[in-house]
Amino acid sequence: MTRVSVVVPVRDDAAHLRQCLDALAGQSVPADEVIVVDNGSRDDSAAVAESAGAVVLTERVRGIARASARGYDRASGDVLVRLDADSIPPPGWIGDALRLLDDPEVVAVTGPGRPHDGSPVVGRVWDAVYMRPYFTLMWAALGRPPLFGSAMAMRRDTWLAVRSRVHRFDPEVHDDVDLSMQLDPAWRVVADPVLTVEVSARPLSGLGSAVLRTRRAFHTFRVNGRRANPVRRWARRSRVAVHRRAATGWWRAR
Repeated sequence: MTRVSVVVPVRDDAAHLRQCLDALAGQSVPADEVIVVDNGSRDDSAAVAESAGAVVLTERVRGIARASARGYDRASGDVLVRLDADSIPPPGWIGDALRLLDDPEVVAVTGPGRPHDGSPVVGRVWDAVYMRPYFTLMWAALGRPPLFGSAMAMRRDTWLAVRSRVHRFDPEVHDDVDLSMQLDPAWRVVADPVLTVEVSARPLSGLGSAVLRTRRAFHTFRVNGRRANPVRRWARRSRVAVHRRAATGWWRAR
């Protein structure tokens, strides 16, 4: 039976974390363990996690990449789920993720977020200027769907294959983008709206937030060098696709 570990990095976000953990407790397919990585919180985030029965790890060196990697390393599940503290997954989320991972060629699955706070106008702006551009632009750059850190799951073997390459000690990287870049462009990642979670609209909180996220995106591409080169990634994907078709007799079948 597939064991599931959920990793939730948190820093000073106790109120949202409580909602996230309540949503995890209501899953139709429950997680076998929930690991909350406290990244130097000054509020009661750790106490909230402990009261919910989660395993609490303390990572005092700040950086979401470092905190997330610490959780993945500690996790014992066959499937590693990553949610943010402000993620609220619907009751069938884990079950849907496992269903998508039933395909042995799929190494990871992900879905978008939609804001649970703000007006309908905020929701439309969110989709138009944040969520759709993220998936569209990153898909073009990576040669396949990117992972979205607020709503993703991957096989444990996937993490073990790339854990030595992620920039876990760099606090300026976008950890989900960085992780996406370590996955071979030929590996299959599925992005499905069934894995949508509700999240905070904080990314739209102001110009400062937008500047920070943009700066970190460029930094993440820069530190990944050749691995982030879209031309190389698409070429790799195309070569593997041709080899697979040849191996299965696709050309002869035509």
